[in-house]
Amino acid sequence: MCKAVRVCLQATLALAAIGIAANCAALPAEPEVEYPTRTIRIIVASSTGTASDIFARSLASELAAFYGKRIIVENRPGAGGLIGNAHMSRANADGYTLGMVDVTRLITELMRDPPPYRALADVTGVTHVASITNVLAVTPSIVARNAGDFVHYARASDLNYASLGVGSASHLAGEIFTRALKINAVHVPYRMISDSFIEIALGRVHFAIYTLPSLLGPVREGRLRALAVMTPQRSPTLPNVPSIAEAGLPEAQVDTWSGIVVPKGTPRRLVEQLHGDIVRGLRKESLRELFQRQGAESMPESTPEGFSKMMQAEYVRYQAMIREGGIRPE
Repeated sequence: MCKAVRVCLQATLALAAIGIAANCAALPAEPEVEYPTRTIRIIVASSTGTASDIFARSLASELAAFYGKRIIVENRPGAGGLIGNAHMSRANADGYTLGMVDVTRLITELMRDPPPYRALADVTGVTHVASITNVLAVTPSIVARNAGDFVHYARASDLNYASLGVGSASHLAGEIFTRALKINAVHVPYRMISDSFIEIALGRVHFAIYTLPSLLGPVREGRLRALAVMTPQRSPTLPNVPSIAEAGLPEAQVDTWSGIVVPKGTPRRLVEQLHGDIVRGLRKESLRELFQRQGAESMPESTPEGFSKMMQAEYVRYQAMIREGGIRPE
């Protein structure tokens, strides 16, 4: 092929390429697939009746009505939250699996070597859902009628306390309480919160520090006695129960939280959509009042970035506590 013909052919191909590129640029971008188009799961790493379960079901109802799709709450309790949280870490990052998490997601990683998952690196925060009051509840057979008397009684007795498993939020709350007040008490973990309620009511277990939403029924029914809410002020949900600060024991304060996460790698547009749709529900007066009746405060002003920073701060806090206390799985 002569040089002139070769140059001409190259020029023709170049012009053709420019034309193809121009045509491609003129084509409309591929439209984003509508979301959601099918059932969404919310994984809860605790049993039914716990605070996280209650919040997950409330949000599921709101989202189902808004989306016109099924929202399934899938409880995967056990091993202090390890089972459900590990399952959440392995889920597809497609927006169809959410996790309602609390502090147990952080604690479980910190307590196990090697860790079963990466508490923060495996997920993306969507929104802080609720700040939750904890309650000191005892078996009705104990004579103490307030937190101060109970502490004196506990220091002179051989007591035990219930939790939802080694490394659960209720376990760490019990540790904070017993260490701060120099109480020797044996930890008794349960897989199901309902089982621990039975044991406390029968007097075989002496006390527990659980979230107010999960304790509200047994306390109102008289199966358990609430001695204090573990916050500086009283809760409007249990107005006759003093705060732990009123009892003169502010060093034993401990509250908890719940929030929504998705697997790492979930498209940013879905994270933002989920955040906006969940916050829309949290801003409803009906949901705010429902949370208040359960002893919790909804957090509609949270952002994905703010929730992620809060979880990081909590991670650092519990990391120090677990290391200093030498807490390990049994």
